[in-house]
Amino acid sequence: MSEVRELLGRAAEDAGQPVISTEAVYAGAARVRRRRRAGASAAAVCAVAAGAFVVPGLSSGPAPQDSSVAAPTELVGNSGRAEELTALLPKGVGAVEQVSMAVIIKHASSEQAEEHPVGPLDGQYSVRRDGGVGYLTVDVKTPKMLDAKLGGAPRDENLCKDKAGEPAPDDCVREKLPDGRVLTIWSDAMNYGGTPKWGPELVARLTLKDGGMLAVRDSTGFEAAGSQGPLLKAPPLTRAQLRTLMLSPELLPKK
Repeated sequence: MSEVRELLGRAAEDAGQPVISTEAVYAGAARVRRRRRAGASAAAVCAVAAGAFVVPGLSSGPAPQDSSVAAPTELVGNSGRAEELTALLPKGVGAVEQVSMAVIIKHASSEQAEEHPVGPLDGQYSVRRDGGVGYLTVDVKTPKMLDAKLGGAPRDENLCKDKAGEPAPDDCVREKLPDGRVLTIWSDAMNYGGTPKWGPELVARLTLKDGGMLAVRDSTGFEAAGSQGPLLKAPPLTRAQLRTLMLSPELLPKK
């Protein structure tokens, strides 16, 4: 437990440093959980399962007024990942575009928002439909990356079991697959406060045979200055659709 508290403490310290990530959303959530609950190990694993996008050198202060909120074209315009991801999604999910949350939320430059994907479709994607904008975040972590983030906490912790002083996430389902991998999907209301204010989402993680992890956030979007549009009424993918995506081999690095 002390190792987990130390991990969460480092996450809290990072929030004030020149780093921005989608994982910071869950670091904030973990801080709320840590104040409210005695145990925080599942919160640490949830933070890792959320997926990371680190931007070195980005100031945590106010964004320059002349910064553009559009994702730099050299970063996302011609990667082809949005088209490849769309091919894996059900028809009618909406218009999918690769974006940079660092650019949208923190007005990062293309250099600051440089990506270092592990999986072939790792990235952040907006999903537009019915006048709203939600997001899908795909992230693969290697065993080494997980060890660094978890600080010794077990990678395969069962998030669907209540811990002392800490209830399991809502609607949590843990499924052991025939090949030994474990798929966990849960709901998160994201009512932790802070800016931006994220809407409800589904979160999924898949433990991999090599000890790595695939994680996907299926978010209704966020509300803040610079928002690309109002929240979706429901996450871009249903739980069944998210499960299908998580089991798509196209999301994993080729051996």
